[in-house]
Amino acid sequence: MKKTKFIPGETYVPVSGKVYDEEEVNNAIAAARDGWWTEGRWTKQFESDFKKFFGVRYVSLVNSGSSANLVALASLTSNVFGKRQLKPGDEYITTAVAFPTTVNPGVQHGLKPVFIDARLDTLNIDVSKIEKAITEKTKLIMVAHTLGKPYDLDKIMNLAKKYNLWVIEDSCDALGSKYKGKLVGTYGDIATFSFYPAHQITMGEGGAVITNNVLINKSIRQFRDWGRDCWCDTGADNTCNARFHWKLGELPFGYDHKYTYSQIGYNLKLTDFQASIGVAQLKKLPYFIKKRQENYRNLYKFFKNYEKYFILMKADKNEYVSYFGFPAIVKANAPFTRNEFTKYLEDNKIGTRNIFSGNILRHPAYLKIKDKIKVIGEMKNADIVLNSAFWIGVYPGIDGEMLNYVKKAIRKFIDRSVL
Repeated sequence: MKKTKFIPGETYVPVSGKVYDEEEVNNAIAAARDGWWTEGRWTKQFESDFKKFFGVRYVSLVNSGSSANLVALASLTSNVFGKRQLKPGDEYITTAVAFPTTVNPGVQHGLKPVFIDARLDTLNIDVSKIEKAITEKTKLIMVAHTLGKPYDLDKIMNLAKKYNLWVIEDSCDALGSKYKGKLVGTYGDIATFSFYPAHQITMGEGGAVITNNVLINKSIRQFRDWGRDCWCDTGADNTCNARFHWKLGELPFGYDHKYTYSQIGYNLKLTDFQASIGVAQLKKLPYFIKKRQENYRNLYKFFKNYEKYFILMKADKNEYVSYFGFPAIVKANAPFTRNEFTKYLEDNKIGTRNIFSGNILRHPAYLKIKDKIKVIGEMKNADIVLNSAFWIGVYPGIDGEMLNYVKKAIRKFIDRSVL
């Protein structure tokens, strides 16, 4: 990746971006020369490497993190799960401080989302409120580790065990984060990841779904691959040695198993080009995590000087965070608003983002489905996040010179605001 000269006040400091070198480019060229282009050897290599990284049995690549969430939830609607099968009208626990595609798959499959407020010092779901929200209709907890920060997995997994609930860990922002020394994504029944350029590693677009459950994995593959019953890899035929000896549904005996459909599925696969880039990126993940942590600590130390104006995230001895970004909340008594602060930063070529949807229930799409959702208590913190929270970048492309400029600009803004 060719590095351009940074000119303070002229060169934009982005919140996120891709960091790569000739290895990613060479892999993509090799994938092109293979002439295969759909899922192939690079996909197999990435899935194998990802399995080793997480110590899990099954990895399925998809075309985005959002698709990962969709296929994760869809997989649990299979009738192979009997009484635990997700059906229209079932309830699932989630939070109002969310990215839409953590919530949407349940809505799209006719389930009822049950919204719980978030904590201001973590931006994660307030786990203390989950148990009171569980009813006989509750079958699933599906929430994200916000900006890479793990939520209390002990409490969530204990509740899941107590009430026989599925857990989908949306780990799209949290690749490499750990809770009590164990990688997030390995606690729940299913975990999802995104490889969009904003994330810890990238394929441009892309995502992954992981599980240790053989039935869930089979269902994931079915829903990902058009809903077909066949489990052959792309380009492979008759791995069951009974391709023309099946009798399913009302099909005639011997109907080609490769074209037999047992689910109402999708096509959510990615290409071997993307996987080839991911193979190179995954090797760099330890460095990427370390650099994100260094940048986060640098900004945290700086913002501590202005803690009377900002709510900062609470550190937890149980967590090891692969930071997605540096979040903060402008306090109500600060001499400036979030919008004034972020506008100033953007005007000075420093990228900012809100905390995704803030309070997702305030958005037009979700106002339309008020009669199909359940809200537990008031979303006071979600509204604070909506109006006053932001995050700035810590990705590995941000160096010390850029951070010094960011801090200098913020210091200037605060000094001016206080005066």
